[in-house]
Amino acid sequence: MKFYIKTFGCQMNVSDSEKMAGILKRAGYTPAGTPEEADVVIVNTCSVRAKPDNKAYSFIGKLSALKERKPFTLAVAGCIPQKESEELIKRYPKIDLIFGTYNFHRVDKLLERLNVRKPLIEVLQERTEDENVIPEIDQITTNPYVAYVTVQRGCNRFCTYCIVPFTRGRERSVPPELVVEEVKRLADKGVKEVHLLGQNVDFYGISLEKRVDLADLLYMVSKIEGIERIRFTTSHPAGFTKKIAEAIRDLPKVCEYVHLPPQSGSNRILKMMNRGYTREEYIEKVLMLRETVPNISISGDFIVGFPSETEKDFEDTLRLVETCIFDQAFVFEYSPRPLTRAYSFKDDVSKEEKNRRLRILSELLKQQAEERNIQRLGNVEEVLIEGESPKNRTKLIGRTRDNKVVIVDGHKELIGRFVKVKIEETSPYFLKGKPENVLTGVLDD
Repeated sequence: MKFYIKTFGCQMNVSDSEKMAGILKRAGYTPAGTPEEADVVIVNTCSVRAKPDNKAYSFIGKLSALKERKPFTLAVAGCIPQKESEELIKRYPKIDLIFGTYNFHRVDKLLERLNVRKPLIEVLQERTEDENVIPEIDQITTNPYVAYVTVQRGCNRFCTYCIVPFTRGRERSVPPELVVEEVKRLADKGVKEVHLLGQNVDFYGISLEKRVDLADLLYMVSKIEGIERIRFTTSHPAGFTKKIAEAIRDLPKVCEYVHLPPQSGSNRILKMMNRGYTREEYIEKVLMLRETVPNISISGDFIVGFPSETEKDFEDTLRLVETCIFDQAFVFEYSPRPLTRAYSFKDDVSKEEKNRRLRILSELLKQQAEERNIQRLGNVEEVLIEGESPKNRTKLIGRTRDNKVVIVDGHKELIGRFVKVKIEETSPYFLKGKPENVLTGVLDD
């Protein structure tokens, strides 16, 4: 039996899909290169914005048409089932299995329970006792050198625009001993870089009986032999502390990169969003972080066109960006999401105005990224080579410690190694270079 998984959305979904792939491999399934080759196709959906929602629906529609030409099991997982499983089966009656974010780790058992006469729907609304017990599997990552490790699920913040508390539930942390156990297994299999994932990873540990915070967890994971780089995401400005910044500074394995989404630079809009901080507090956190870790790279997320956002509100966002300076950032137009508080707000910023603001903010952020990257020209950077460049198989691709994408001239033997790369070309989105040591390019221990 062959399986194919299509993933939409965030790194948490990527992590969930990788674990499902590993579980299915252990159950005797083998990966398929395309849906047409598969006996089981799983669509792991995201619902944080309208765009990934619509992409998933479109893909499910194409799979439904494919089922008319060849038999296979069609399963839909993730966030969309958590909010509209019944509507989903009505819209796409050819779906065989629907399950959500609480029981993805039971995918093999769910497939065993399928009934050819009617679809199986198992969408849970609360955590299961075994949600943190991921079976030991041969390979749970699509990249053998970089792995995602979920350390915290769900969210208690209830930002008025965000559906996460409704699709992934309340905040809960994975006990640190289980995190350490999983990272050790990954290290034994050759993984060199781990990403600790949480919807609001800075609040890690709040739900645990024995209080352990994110900084404590970073110290624990740093002790694991074989792991050479540690990242964490996504940070929340209200939860980011100096203790975390000091851990980045003091732990050689923790990378100098923080994803710290401001979402807006307007205090009025931040309050409407229920973000829990002011623009002044956000700027203060950034200044503290830059003072503690001078070579830090900071990225962020922004929403433009939130209900009632005025030109002054938007100008406040531009001023915040000019003050903080980002290495990279993602800008999204506001889209109303069912179940959220903002769904009842009047969506009164026109599509044209949202587009205009998105273009202006994106251009400013692009300019900042380009200026920051130009400063790297001529530098020799440590790059973990992750594989072949997807756009040019004759090149390699990797990342610096501070999460800059680097396109590298080099032989495939460098994949999975840390390489000294001299930066010879820059752009707003990536760097290009050649190994400084043309014979091996490998850093000495």
